[in-house]
Amino acid sequence: MQFDDNADLDTSEVEDSRGGRIPGGGATIGGGIIGFVALVLGLFFGVGPEQLGLSDGGDQPAATSSPATRVDQVCRKGSDANTRDDCRIVAVVNSVQDYWRSEYERRGGTYGTASTELFTQRVGTACGTATSAVGPFYCPGDRQVYLDLDFFEELRTKFGASGGPFAQAYVVAHEYGHHVQNLMGTLGRAQDGRTGADSNAVRVELQADCYAGVWARHATTTPDEKTGRLLLTKLTDQDIRDGLDAAAAVGDDRIQERFQGRVTPESWTHGSAAQRQQWFHRGYETGDMARCDTFR
Repeated sequence: MQFDDNADLDTSEVEDSRGGRIPGGGATIGGGIIGFVALVLGLFFGVGPEQLGLSDGGDQPAATSSPATRVDQVCRKGSDANTRDDCRIVAVVNSVQDYWRSEYERRGGTYGTASTELFTQRVGTACGTATSAVGPFYCPGDRQVYLDLDFFEELRTKFGASGGPFAQAYVVAHEYGHHVQNLMGTLGRAQDGRTGADSNAVRVELQADCYAGVWARHATTTPDEKTGRLLLTKLTDQDIRDGLDAAAAVGDDRIQERFQGRVTPESWTHGSAAQRQQWFHRGYETGDMARCDTFR
């Protein structure tokens, strides 16, 4: 995965709150890619957000980073994205949103931009207060993606993914898939309270995987709308394999087997490893969001 060293990065699409103080409050799952791990534990053991460490009771310092290392200070060019994880997230957000803006325009619509907030430990959102235990998530209430960069190490060490830059990109693109669903009015279908392999919750997550694959198909041919030059210049077969591996690592069956020692499809909320790979691959192979109708 390679970005144009001389391409400009737009840090206005990423808010860096690492180092801030966040008030305590109720937790939210918020549609995160693996936030359902906590939900699964709750379903198995009957415990709530407080016991799972997903909510906080008061104001506490939440970070260690210096303002001098925030993305708006250090992420200027594609060369920064090629060497720093936080700058890579900025570049991926730019690329994903450049694609969806162009796709919406091609279809005669207008894409509404969503920002990403980088945080550490806990964050306040329109969906409530969440801790890093939730994993990356999208909040439809404020149309923002929330991400603690430490998640990517956990994806590799705790969930067994091979890692790599494109595994990170897949996660971000998946969350922006939820934003597209929110704009289209389909995201709310996951909130009917049902779980299971055929539930709307699973169908929503698989569609977000498919949308991530659609972006990946067009990522190296979508120019920056401001400069007209390509930001992401190279994706390899290995990059796509890393994305597929990350998708499998956060499949319900893989996570249940790893953390519970058994698989219970009736409690699935995100889909199996095979399903997640299948729908990401469908999006990547077709490059057509119309082929991502998981509700049929």
